[in-house]
Amino acid sequence: MSSARMKKFGKLLIALFALVSIMVTVAFAEDGEAVSRFYGTVWSLVPPVVAIVLALITKEVYSSLFIGIIAGFLLQANFNPVDTFNLFITNLGENIGGNAGILIFLVILGTMVALMIRAGGSKAYGDWAVAHIKSKSGALWATFILAIVLGVDDYFNNLTTGNVMRPVTDGHKISRAKLAYMCDATAAPVCIMMPVSSWAAAVTGVINNEDLGFQIFLRAIPYNYYAILTMVFIIVMTALNVDYGPMKTHEDNAAKGDLYTTPERPFAGVEEMKFNPDGKVIDLIIPVIILIIGCVGGLIYAGYLGGGTNLLSMFANTDAFFGLPFGSGIALIVNFIYFAVRRSMKFTDLMDCLPEGFKQMVPAILILCFAWTIGGVTRYGLGAPEFVAGIVESMSGSLYSMLPAVVFIIACFLGFATGTSWGTFGILLPIVLEVFTPGGFDNLTVDALNDVPILMVGIGATLGGAVCGDHCSPISDTTIMASSGAQCYHLNHVATQLPYAVTVAAISFVNYVITGLLIKFVPEIVCLLIAIASTVVVMVVIGKMNHSLTAHSVR
Repeated sequence: MSSARMKKFGKLLIALFALVSIMVTVAFAEDGEAVSRFYGTVWSLVPPVVAIVLALITKEVYSSLFIGIIAGFLLQANFNPVDTFNLFITNLGENIGGNAGILIFLVILGTMVALMIRAGGSKAYGDWAVAHIKSKSGALWATFILAIVLGVDDYFNNLTTGNVMRPVTDGHKISRAKLAYMCDATAAPVCIMMPVSSWAAAVTGVINNEDLGFQIFLRAIPYNYYAILTMVFIIVMTALNVDYGPMKTHEDNAAKGDLYTTPERPFAGVEEMKFNPDGKVIDLIIPVIILIIGCVGGLIYAGYLGGGTNLLSMFANTDAFFGLPFGSGIALIVNFIYFAVRRSMKFTDLMDCLPEGFKQMVPAILILCFAWTIGGVTRYGLGAPEFVAGIVESMSGSLYSMLPAVVFIIACFLGFATGTSWGTFGILLPIVLEVFTPGGFDNLTVDALNDVPILMVGIGATLGGAVCGDHCSPISDTTIMASSGAQCYHLNHVATQLPYAVTVAAISFVNYVITGLLIKFVPEIVCLLIAIASTVVVMVVIGKMNHSLTAHSVR
C-alpha cells in the first residue's frame, strides 16, 4: 500500500475512533446510572448459561467465565461499552477485596502443602498408606470419614481432605475426578446438617427469628433429602464399588495408571517438587493436626469476636472469611518453626515454599475471582433471584402439596445458575416461610412448626436444593475448591460429578413429591426411610446394569 493511501487510511481510523468515543461518551452521560432493562427477567440467567455452555463446548473454563461475565455486564449496562468495562473492573476488584480472606487461606494452604511435600511428609505418608490401607475401598472409606470429621466448614473440608488423602488415593489408582467428587460430596452436604458449623449460623441468620431460627434448622434436617441421600449414595457406591457415566471412564483409566484421563494437568508441577528422602509420616500428620487446630480455633475466635459466649454461639456467630486465614496463618508460623526444629529442610527451602504454594493455587484463585464476579452480576446486577422468586410465589396457590418438590427444583436451578447455596437459601427461605406459615411469616410460632408439618418439608427442600445446585455448578466456589484440593482439572470434576449429583437430585425430587402427599398421615421417620430405601434400590439396580453391560462388552 502506498504512503499516501496509508495516510488516508490512518486519518479514517482516527476519525472513526473519535466518532465512537463521542458516541460512547454521550451514552455514558445519559445511561450511566440507569437500571438495567433486563433486571428481574429471564435475561438475568444469560451470564451463567453462556459460561456453562461455552465451558462444555470449548473445555476451557477461564475464557468461558470471562465471556459470561462480559455478557452479564453488557446486559446490566444496557449495552453501553464504557459502563460495561467500568462494571467489570469495579466488580472484579470488589470481589477480590471482599473475599481476600478466602484467597489468603488458599495461598496459606498451598504453602502448607508445599512444605509437607518438600519435607518428605507427603511421600512418606503415601508410602505408609499404600502399605497399610490395603484396598481401593479402604482409601475411599478413609476419605469419607475424614471429610465428615472436618465438617465444620466446607472450604476447609474440601481443601484439607483432598490434600491429605491424595497420596493415598493415588497409591490405590483412584482417579483425581473420583477424589474431587468425594471431597465435594462430603463438604456442603455434611456442613448443612452440622449444628456446630458456619452453615447452621447462616441458615439461622436468614430465618431471622431468635427464638425459632436454630430450632427450625434442626427440625428441617430429616427433610434435607439431598444432603442425607448424598451420604447414602456414597456409602452404597463405595460398598458395592459402583461407578457409571464419565466417572467410570476415569476410574477405568486410573486402574491402568492414568489418574487424569484428559491431557490437562493444571497441578502437575507439584509432583516435580524436590523433597527430603528422609521424611517421616509425622511430617504430614503433625502439620495437618496443627492446621486443623488452628482453623477450628480461628473460627471459634472469630465467633467470640462476633459476640458468642459459648462454643455453640461462637460457631453461630463465626466469620469464616476472617477465622480461616487467621487460624491458618498462625498454623503456618507454627509449622515453619516445627520444620526448622526438625531440620527437614534448609531455611531457603522453607521460604521457597511460599511462592511455590501460591503458584499451585493460581488456577483456583483465578477461577474463584471470575466465579464470584459472574455470580454477582447474575444476582445483584440482573436480579435473577427476583425472577425466580416470582415463579415460586405464582405457584404457591395451586400446587400446595407439590410445592416442596417445586421449591427443590427451583432452588437447584438458582444454586446452579448463581454458584452459591447461601445466596440461594437466603433468597428462597423467607418466601417459603411466608408461603407455608398460616398467616404469613410474622405469625411463625412453635405451634406452626408442630401443626404444619409441610413447613419443615419446604425448608428442607430449600436447603437441599440450594446445596444440590451449588454442588453441580461449575462456577461454585466449593466446586472449584474441591477440584483444587484433589488437584483435578476443574471441568473433569464438573463432568464426572454431574451424573451422580443428578441421580441423587432425581431421587430427592420424587421423595419430596411422596412426602408432600404423605406428611399429614405418617411420621417423618417413615418418609425418611422411604427416601433412603429408594436410594439403595436405585444404586443396586445401577450396579447390576453396569455389571451386565461390562460382562456383555467382555463377551
